[in-house]
Amino acid sequence: MTDEQKDRDFVEYVVKQIVEHPEEVVVERTVDEMGVLLTLKVSKEDMGKIIGKSGQTAKALRILLRIIGSKNNSRVNLKIVEPAEETPLT
Repeated sequence: MTDEQKDRDFVEYVVKQIVEHPEEVVVERTVDEMGVLLTLKVSKEDMGKIIGKSGQTAKALRILLRIIGSKNNSRVNLKIVEPAEETPLT
């Protein structure tokens, strides 16, 4: 595993341990001039578990990612994407 993939794999592993639907966890990694951006998608039912009470779980994940990034001299950000509302067909 390369250093570049450690942050993505870390988030994926931790989140899959927290959620009820680990098969729906998707972590995408992009790099630009601002640093590394990890985009996290989970099922609608699991959003509350990922964000946590008063955002504490998401905050903790971001702090740990900052530590991982500092080891690799890169800035790592986590974006949690809200699942799209499914519109029923009429």
